[in-house]
Amino acid sequence: MATTAAQQSGGSKPAMRKPVFTKVDQLKPGTTGHTLTVKVVSSNTVLQKGRASSANLRQTRIAECLVGDETGTIVFTARNEQVDSMKPGATVVLRNAKIDMFKGSMRLAVDKWGRVEVTEPADFTVKEENNLSLVEYELVNVVEE
Repeated sequence: MATTAAQQSGGSKPAMRKPVFTKVDQLKPGTTGHTLTVKVVSSNTVLQKGRASSANLRQTRIAECLVGDETGTIVFTARNEQVDSMKPGATVVLRNAKIDMFKGSMRLAVDKWGRVEVTEPADFTVKEENNLSLVEYELVNVVEE
């Protein structure tokens, strides 16, 4: 008779939360934990450097990809193996994505705590007129008296 580790310890595994999918036009600066389904509009590699040592080949690749859904587009910064899945025309699910600020504009990124998954093609048309990465933000310090 096989029992799982959770049954043996007496406790149960905490229930996984259902992901709340957000739309591109709902993204705000400085926010994290987004789950989005987006289409890749374009992808271009901005950095590719490799350092070969005898033990391992360490490569750093960064690509800026324009991704979007039916509400708008945003620039997604893909790193290393994420670059491979960000092919133009592909539909991807970005899990636990965060907003990074770069030169006053928003960039979407997935760090080591998130995931980029290629999924079946979605049936929406990307609204390219609404590019959130073209909106420039300015950090204003509010002094409370």
